[in-house]
Amino acid sequence: MTIEYFSIEYDANNSKNTFTNGDTITGRIILQVSKKTRIQSLIFRAKGKANVCWHEHYGQNIHVVITSNEKYYDIERPIFTEAGRDEVLGQGRHSFPFSFKLPDRDMPSTFKATEGKVVYQLRAQLSQSMSLSKKTRAKFTFVSKPDMTIPMLTEPQYGCKDQSVTFFASGNISLNISIQKMGYRQGEGLKVVAEISNCSTRVVKPKFVLYEKKSFFAQGRRRVHTHNIVKEKGEEVGSSCTQTVAKTICIPPELPPSILNCSIIKLEYRLKVFLDVTLAKNPEIKLPIIILPCVGSVTTKGSGVEESASAYL
Repeated sequence: MTIEYFSIEYDANNSKNTFTNGDTITGRIILQVSKKTRIQSLIFRAKGKANVCWHEHYGQNIHVVITSNEKYYDIERPIFTEAGRDEVLGQGRHSFPFSFKLPDRDMPSTFKATEGKVVYQLRAQLSQSMSLSKKTRAKFTFVSKPDMTIPMLTEPQYGCKDQSVTFFASGNISLNISIQKMGYRQGEGLKVVAEISNCSTRVVKPKFVLYEKKSFFAQGRRRVHTHNIVKEKGEEVGSSCTQTVAKTICIPPELPPSILNCSIIKLEYRLKVFLDVTLAKNPEIKLPIIILPCVGSVTTKGSGVEESASAYL
């Protein structure tokens, strides 16, 4: 076999090895041959897309596959440009550089879950006469620029809840919460102020939860999953007491940014504050939280190769 190694690799753009809208990706296709070889065509391709897929079962005999997809770009460029003429490569290692500019338009960030994903990748396809085509690819992480035009993104958020306690108790519980804004960056602190008026005969304990909500849409159906990210709790508030509780929730720096710009996948976050009341329904308030990406990290020196995929043949 004359082709010993076939890969596509790209250069890191910043310290986190991420790319965003309008960035230029540079790299190279690497081909190593054991002897003089004729190549019919070598094609570079860049793709960005989202897809969802899950299975639904009805009874013992009905199995339905639910799928949908959304394409953002699909660009193809020939590396060898002379049509109808094979390229002859000598023995050894050959490098074919490429440069590709990401579309400067609204696209969701890279995402992966069981039922769906958003994938950005680079591909190379090699064709020879009387031989099957060979392919290689490399995925890269795309982080969408934060959308600062979202309504109420930087405005204070409020919520309130009043509830009566009746089961082997009496009185009323009031909960008012406020946060400074709706949009927070990865790694930022989310300060919550809760005003609790406990005019009941029960003791209550405030609890704070930041959770994610993943939604997948296809063929008129929806699949939803929720998962707690951070949980905190405050001190108990006794009967017939009024107290203000402040709690700062640290947003994990690696938490994926919200995805609100994809029609088949949504990644949303909620802040839930509730009062834990024994033998009673817990009063709770939910506020939407938007996690904004931290883009524009410091560029690394040089252009060391950060990611590649290869095919050993």
